[in-house]
Amino acid sequence: MSATADSCSGQWDDAGLPALGTASQAAFWVALEQDGPWGREAITESHLDPAVGSALAQACSDHGGRLLLIRRPGRHVDVGTASPTVLIAGGLATDPWLLVGSVDDPRELLRTPWPLLAGEDPDAVTATLDTFDETRDPALLICTNSKRDVCCAVRGRPLALALQEQFPGRVWECSHTGGHRFAPTGIALPSGQTYARVTAETAAAIIPAERRGEIPAELNHSAYDRGRSVLTPPAQAAESVVRESISELSLRTLSTELHPDGDGWTGRVTHRDGRTWPVDVRRVAGPELKDSCVKVAKSSSFFEVSFSG
Repeated sequence: MSATADSCSGQWDDAGLPALGTASQAAFWVALEQDGPWGREAITESHLDPAVGSALAQACSDHGGRLLLIRRPGRHVDVGTASPTVLIAGGLATDPWLLVGSVDDPRELLRTPWPLLAGEDPDAVTATLDTFDETRDPALLICTNSKRDVCCAVRGRPLALALQEQFPGRVWECSHTGGHRFAPTGIALPSGQTYARVTAETAAAIIPAERRGEIPAELNHSAYDRGRSVLTPPAQAAESVVRESISELSLRTLSTELHPDGDGWTGRVTHRDGRTWPVDVRRVAGPELKDSCVKVAKSSSFFEVSFSG
């Protein structure tokens, strides 16, 4: 899983900048299995009908969610999948749930009751999507979208393949999730917790921790914790810093309330036991770095969180 020194992830690794607040924001995730090659814009540049892909991506976006393509780790034999698997992770703001099912035709997903995916009741969703069932088995999606950025293939594909042997059926390659400068990156479902700079050793702890509703202790650090996707980027950063500072592993014990304040945000992070931490969040300028292997270096930035009281 090595990367060259001039690759985007290599540069960001060497700079040692935090990954705080870089999770793609989404109130829910829909992951559709699609074998074969993926282009830079995988949703419309794969063997998925581009019109169907566009319609599904737009429906997800209109309701605050994200659509990803997934495929099983290994060689991508271009034979197609008769009944592709679909994962739907919802309820991220309260008590996350995960549905798994299959469809004979991806068009079937267009009847998804989209407003219900951010809600607390998976049964309300399966009342419409009756071929889906709730599962207690978490999933881990590793970005391997090489046409988007080579770091995701060089670092992501070997990781996904190694993890598949340990957690068969629970690990998937996925299309672009944002943040290839932090490759290998991963999204744990159902929580929507997003990770940076994942290794085979740390990734092995993600699925057991996700089942407990926790972040692995090994990844409870600003270098690896990109944040929970249901939060805004500054709220992701604030929550992550508080969690690390108090060695809190649970993904559902903290709530964050921030308000714009000049060139940053102020507010508080509150634990369910009543403890509160006033915080200031600022975006800080960093060195010139590539944010993608195909782009030239430019001024970077990252979130800095301080306790204000």
